[in-house]
Amino acid sequence: VQLQACGGGLVQAGGSLRLSCAASGSIFSINGMGWYRQAPGNLRELVADITSGGTTTYGDSVKGRFTISRDNAKNTVYLEMKSLKPEDTAVYYCNAAIRRSIIDRISEYWGHGTLVTVSS
Repeated sequence: VQLQACGGGLVQAGGSLRLSCAASGSIFSINGMGWYRQAPGNLRELVADITSGGTTTYGDSVKGRFTISRDNAKNTVYLEMKSLKPEDTAVYYCNAAIRRSIIDRISEYWGHGTLVTVSS
């Protein structure tokens, strides 16, 4: 199983970016999917996550500016980021809880990360 994230880049403060992350490989089902971020010198923190049923959770610093969504048919999770601030600068990692087959337990997978840089 692999998670491939894309969509990062350089944007000015106040701008927008959309990240996407597709899961591929041997997948029976996907439970929660989410986005985390890690800025230099900081711990990795939750940005947002979404259950298979569509229930969402957001980190306090992104509420009202970021929107997480998923396409279950494509095994893909998205993060729409608006009103970006310099403090949003970080490497963004996607995460998914995946069951590879009906007999496997659910395991957590991480993408390699995509860099988002917000200039002031």
